Amino acid sequence: MTALIWCFVGYLAGSCPVGFLATKFVAKKDIRTFGSGNIGATNVGRLMGKKWGVATALFDMLKGGAAVLAASLFTDGSDALLALVGVCAVLGHNFPVWLGFKGGKGVATTFGVIAFYDFFMPLPALLGGTVWYVVMKTTRYVSVASISGLFASAVFTACFGMPCPYTLASFALALLSAWRHRANIARLREGTEAKVKS
Repeated sequence: MTALIWCFVGYLAGSCPVGFLATKFVAKKDIRTFGSGNIGATNVGRLMGKKWGVATALFDMLKGGAAVLAASLFTDGSDALLALVGVCAVLGHNFPVWLGFKGGKGVATTFGVIAFYDFFMPLPALLGGTVWYVVMKTTRYVSVASISGLFASAVFTACFGMPCPYTLASFALALLSAWRHRANIARLREGTEAKVKS
């Protein structure tokens, strides 16, 4: 019962549609009708500028991390439970009940979750974020950077000896994000994927 309650808490935290709310109340527009139609940081940045995109990414990271941190503080903090809460937070971001289960791709939220699995070992997320930045700057494809960064983070959780549930959850979330990027992958194959400005 405790695990179910915390999974629900994780889902609710992740389901807060930060990008949607920011564009709705600041730009007076529905982000779902603009650009890719995605509620994530990349599309927010296209509509409202880089600063708003970065702010959205940070809040998306924090909501996933906060769910894991809360579970670690108010439960026995078992690795399996925290891993599950993190996964549920990302599911909430990707499939928010408030928006008809149509949300983002979970990149920033996954980075936040991985960073907070062990509050004193954020290196897998930080190094994965570094991979994201280098790949994005090199290829100028956010989709390629996102998938590369998340899989790198998952690998780093294993390299740094983090508990097995965290590594399994990180790989599962990387796979989920890759699946959420399936349209981007198709456009990459076709050579029609949009690049970000250098």
